[in-house]
Amino acid sequence: MTPAFERLQQQLKQLPGVGFRSAERMALHLLVGKPGALPVLVSALEEAARSVRRCARCGNLAEGEACAICADERRDQAVVCVVENVPDLVALERSAAYRGVYHVLHGKLSPIHGVGPGDLNFASLLERAQAGEVKELILALSNDVEGEATCHYLTEHLPADAGIQVTRIGFGLPSGGGVLYADSVTLKSALDARREYS
Repeated sequence: MTPAFERLQQQLKQLPGVGFRSAERMALHLLVGKPGALPVLVSALEEAARSVRRCARCGNLAEGEACAICADERRDQAVVCVVENVPDLVALERSAAYRGVYHVLHGKLSPIHGVGPGDLNFASLLERAQAGEVKELILALSNDVEGEATCHYLTEHLPADAGIQVTRIGFGLPSGGGVLYADSVTLKSALDARREYS
């Protein structure tokens, strides 16, 4: 193959979930199968690189100062769901079960991987809390050591006099799942999050 093809394949391989064979198929598709689609893709990538940025308020993707969720006056601006990354926000939005706003940390605390508080989007959330904009904070972070450490750090740094209710999403067995195939962490979470049956 040509050096230009190899460079394209290498760049495609850098994308999450794309291995050598997938990158090769994509490159061949763009260059041989659908060469007319390549300029459209390049144009879309350039436009996204120019116009998409982080929302100044919550860290979500935005094309202006604020994302569409923060700008939506129909949403409860006082209820803030804290997530690790934008894909987590997208998953929650897809459920259509939540009508508040979000705050994206862009990761979680992980001293082993060199991720400290200064590397995450804590500052603007704490500013929102300090300004009295937040009545409830829903922590929708991973149920692992790093997620728990991030939740602990956040709650420790909230203004004590702000009267913010802090809640944590429930963890446990997925809908339609059974006890037999669940791991011990999931079973512990399911037992800890039990509630009265009615």
